[in-house]
Amino acid sequence: MSDPQHSAGARARLLLSAPDRPGLVAAVAEFVYRHGGDVTQADQHNDEEEGMFFQRVEFRLEGFRLSRAQLADAFAELAGPMRMTWSLRYSDEDRRVAVLVSRQAHCLVDLLGRWHSHELPGRAVLVASNHPDHEALVGHFGLPYHHLPVSAADRPEQESALLSVLEQAGVELVVMARYMQILSGRVIDRYPSRIINIHHSFLPAFQGGQPYRQAFSRGVKLIGATAHYATADLDEGPIIDQDTARVTHRDGVADLARTGRDLETVVLARAVRLHLTDRVLVHGHKTIVF
Repeated sequence: MSDPQHSAGARARLLLSAPDRPGLVAAVAEFVYRHGGDVTQADQHNDEEEGMFFQRVEFRLEGFRLSRAQLADAFAELAGPMRMTWSLRYSDEDRRVAVLVSRQAHCLVDLLGRWHSHELPGRAVLVASNHPDHEALVGHFGLPYHHLPVSAADRPEQESALLSVLEQAGVELVVMARYMQILSGRVIDRYPSRIINIHHSFLPAFQGGQPYRQAFSRGVKLIGATAHYATADLDEGPIIDQDTARVTHRDGVADLARTGRDLETVVLARAVRLHLTDRVLVHGHKTIVF
């Protein structure tokens, strides 16, 4: 008999990594089957250089005989002897997201529009900015707007206020939608692999404040955008998604910037969707994206 806490249509999502060995796929599948689950998606990757196994498994909870607490405890018993690192999430969880933004609004507008149209999973619960520019815009979407100005002298106090806002709202994921401030280790450590940044380059190239001017001066034929998890090493966090567009010598700086903004919105939205559907597994300095 299924547990009543499993809502209709709910699914569990397992992300796991382990030293590669025979029988890992069979062990996970047998665990789900033995407790009445029905696997709907399964994907895996074997890294032969590192000798590691990675897997994402999604299964229906209708008919599943363990409660959610029991499921986690039971899978821990399986995972321990196999030295698995794993996480377990559910499709019906309330995934609360905060968006950080500065003056450029293209990524913010795109994300809010997608949530408003139910095109993105999760739920935006607030927007915070170091500028007051977008308060009216955000208000149209019915979200609170937190203006948190910052200077070099008061950065620690501003970050304390930001952390307080995030914690009070129960935020799980922080999205830097062209938030042009460097977050300290204090913030990053509070949200490990849960802060997504969009970078205005196909990393690693043309880093800095004027990437399109640099790209123009070099006569590039491709420009790009990169979404990655924020880490203490600036713009070097594990990459979630990237994309590029072809350009020519006829494209001026404004053309490059416009094309880059288009890429940034799409790449950032894809990265947010991948994270909130539990398709990103961080391993060291890189990701496995299922």
